[in-house]
Amino acid sequence: MGVRGTAGAVVDEGKAAFRGAPAAPVPVGAHPLTGRPFDGLPVSHRLGYVRISTLEGDTARFSRSADLIAPAPRTEPRVGVGVQESGRAVLEQDGRRAEVPPGGLVLYDAGRPFAVEYPGRFRTHLFQLPRRLLGVSERDLRYAAGTAVGPADGCGPVLGPFLGTLAASAHSYPGPVGDQLAGRVADLVSALVVQLAADGPGSVGPDGPNEHLVRRVREYIDQRLGDPELTPERIAHAHRISVRYLHRLFEHEGVTVSRLVRQRRLEACARELGRRGRTAPTVSAVAQRWGFVNPAHFSRAFRAAYGVSPRDWRSPGNDGAC
Repeated sequence: MGVRGTAGAVVDEGKAAFRGAPAAPVPVGAHPLTGRPFDGLPVSHRLGYVRISTLEGDTARFSRSADLIAPAPRTEPRVGVGVQESGRAVLEQDGRRAEVPPGGLVLYDAGRPFAVEYPGRFRTHLFQLPRRLLGVSERDLRYAAGTAVGPADGCGPVLGPFLGTLAASAHSYPGPVGDQLAGRVADLVSALVVQLAADGPGSVGPDGPNEHLVRRVREYIDQRLGDPELTPERIAHAHRISVRYLHRLFEHEGVTVSRLVRQRRLEACARELGRRGRTAPTVSAVAQRWGFVNPAHFSRAFRAAYGVSPRDWRSPGNDGAC
């Protein structure tokens, strides 16, 4: 979002104003708040499939409206994290308003409208990566988007300093190292989404019935996704409850236990298949690693969930799109 423009101008860093710099993740509208044109120069880098832009400037507001999203229906959806090095930011998305203090970070979905305002001089790092590499559900992403994390809260003490250091040194890594680091970024952002979704508007509150047991069951499932014998019967037995009671626990979760296991396995496969690497495993090896014993069944389930085959997912034609 590093831009140079007049009030209301649509700015795309891929245009001539930023010759010699990598293209910005997405085009946004620039709205200076001082009465003068915004004058902020971005420093941009690519780290594997992660795009990093560092922007410093005076007070301004940037928005990504529906009409800026609509012209590129084939653009690969991206998720972004803003790391506030100095100054404050206020992000609005999906009716939520997130105030980001210095040292904090904020998660947003670049595939849906959002706006971010910097009320004073600021310096921020913007990380964007393809949504498919996170391996998280659309439900969790909607709950997490538009949420800020303070420098001492949740994943903040780990993720904030790591991303800040990475932004400063991204230019120095050779391609293979950059690909590996991009994978670590995806893992950490995925963990951030899961954490924020667990605390978000769709989660069961601390006084909700059996909340701790449901959380334990979910953790048990995530730790054993590679076990092809991970069935409701085994899960219930491990927690010393009946299968019937297990299903009752998940009546308010919006998903059955069996479907949750399959969903989490597919998300893990999607995340791994989307990663780059010199020695990428075969599709069948990935499927088996995450508990799918029947390749044909895996391919059908994957296509039903993501709309493309596992092989097409691995090599999307629009990987370089903004």
